[in-house]
Amino acid sequence: MFKALVVEKDETGATRADVQMLTDDRLPPGEVTVAVEYSTLNYKDGLCLTSGGGLVRTWPHVPGIDFAGRVAASDDPRWKPGDAVILTGWRVGEVWWGGYAQKARVRGDWLVPLPEGLTTRRAMAVGTAGLTAMLAVMALEDHGLRPGQGPVLVTGASGGVGSVAVALLAALGHEVAAVTGRPETEGYLRGLGAARIVPRAELAETVKRPLESETWAGCVDAVGGAMLARVLGQMKYGASVAAVGLAGGAALPATVIPFLLRGVNLLGIDSVMRPYDDRLRAWGRIARDLPMERLEAMVRPATLADLPDLGPAILKGQVQGRVVVDVNA
Repeated sequence: MFKALVVEKDETGATRADVQMLTDDRLPPGEVTVAVEYSTLNYKDGLCLTSGGGLVRTWPHVPGIDFAGRVAASDDPRWKPGDAVILTGWRVGEVWWGGYAQKARVRGDWLVPLPEGLTTRRAMAVGTAGLTAMLAVMALEDHGLRPGQGPVLVTGASGGVGSVAVALLAALGHEVAAVTGRPETEGYLRGLGAARIVPRAELAETVKRPLESETWAGCVDAVGGAMLARVLGQMKYGASVAAVGLAGGAALPATVIPFLLRGVNLLGIDSVMRPYDDRLRAWGRIARDLPMERLEAMVRPATLADLPDLGPAILKGQVQGRVVVDVNA
């Protein structure tokens, strides 16, 4: 028997999430069974904990798009019992049962080894959000971003991706400008390394001019929508924006002028289907470059029983930093 948070949908379409005891025969097919130690909470998890958001295919369902733990049993020669592993993405927690349980069964291809210097708890303080932030920073670096070129903007800065992006960029020597719509988060963001706080209202509206003053040397954008369109017109010549989210909407009311006259790059960041080698590189950089004391400052502990309330909260933008779920508590 193992404990899991199970979401069920009734004939009216209403969903209900509660902690249940399950037997191993309920686990899905897969080569590797993992004794999960920690998971976390992401925006997608909020959808899967409530309506399903079009992500969940079958019910009942166990959400949790990422987890860390130790291999309990394996038919894959790459993994042996006791190996510490991380899983993020691959539609786990959406199409497949995920990490909100004491056990998970997955394909061996989906796992990566826990990097030296990280615990399973710290790996989930990073989680999908932190991996996405690292991939975004790496993409900006691959397109020429270096410290000293000017301020780097992070939108949605108090969320999971934004928080890790702020901490990473500051630790790498960049001047970070953090965008937030919640003035009460200023102390938190400055503690992560933000040198400047930009009120969301300053960037929330589109303007008729396709280009404004060249301001930002780079940007990690978790908002999309009108804010992304506005930011594109404020980038320095040849600078890049790494797009990681759409909290402000999927539409992009922009022109091609920033791309044609300033050589601005818009870089799409996906962590779900990212190849194995990219994941290894990113997790290695996280272990090396992310200050652990700043990571701990982001963490909010939780249990499986807390998740039915936290799911709707993250959808409303009411969750700051990183939620680390102890599935055994």
